[in-house]
Amino acid sequence: MSEPASALISPPSPPRLVYEDLDWGARLYHGDCLLFLDELAAQFPEGGVDMIFADPPYFLSNGGMTCRSGRRVVVDKGQWDKSRGADLNHQFNLEWLKRCQKVLKLNGSIWVTGTQHVIFSVGFAMQQLGFKLLNTIAWEKPNPPPNLSCRYFTHSTETVVWAAKTSTSKHVFHYKLMRQMNGGKQMKAVWKIAAPRASEKTFGKHPTQKPVALVERCILASTSRGDVVLDPFAGSGTTAVAALKLGRQFLGVDLDLASVEIASKRVAHASRMDSLQSGDPDR
Repeated sequence: MSEPASALISPPSPPRLVYEDLDWGARLYHGDCLLFLDELAAQFPEGGVDMIFADPPYFLSNGGMTCRSGRRVVVDKGQWDKSRGADLNHQFNLEWLKRCQKVLKLNGSIWVTGTQHVIFSVGFAMQQLGFKLLNTIAWEKPNPPPNLSCRYFTHSTETVVWAAKTSTSKHVFHYKLMRQMNGGKQMKAVWKIAAPRASEKTFGKHPTQKPVALVERCILASTSRGDVVLDPFAGSGTTAVAALKLGRQFLGVDLDLASVEIASKRVAHASRMDSLQSGDPDR
């Protein structure tokens, strides 16, 4: 399976600003997340980010198969998702998480998604770095693809780890809002949320795209209006769209130029819709 042309373009060093909305406070960059996070840490040595939502490589692009629309398809997503072995994969997780920890404010928190192929490494790296693990969310997909080999249970969940910057962080948690969203009962750590809708792929799709509803819940739970949300693996811009809808500022970077261009279109469209709804077409 050949790589898309965009995957063969070397990312700029330093990362290049591709999209900016000064009124809203949104910036999207094309480049390596490690370099981007190093620049951000130098800019804000005390931390400048309230929340991070990260959907890192799952290291699954190794020739596996899945079922899509009743057909067998290869699950390879790109060179960025290929496994380099457990040790090197874990070292990468340590490196980006270490940098994320630096850019978080004292009471900031981070949400990281993953399957069993990566999430245990993420959790261990967090413990090594001194994050405070808060919750492990099971995101249940109502209509997952069937298991073709019939030798395993159907893979119908992904894990989302929520952690605070340090053991002493007084992390934000809007408990009352979460309870209200759950019909007046305490919200549990199993979230049943459908896959991204067709409308979320209007400008193009990403192979690991998350539903806006999932990211919105994380943002609502742990930030307030005006806070800064960062996504170091921005993909097609789901976190950016969710942040915009909820009145948060956004910073994001991605290694793949085609994904950043899709994200830019999605964010520009969401910004226009927000402006029209607020009655300010010039925004």
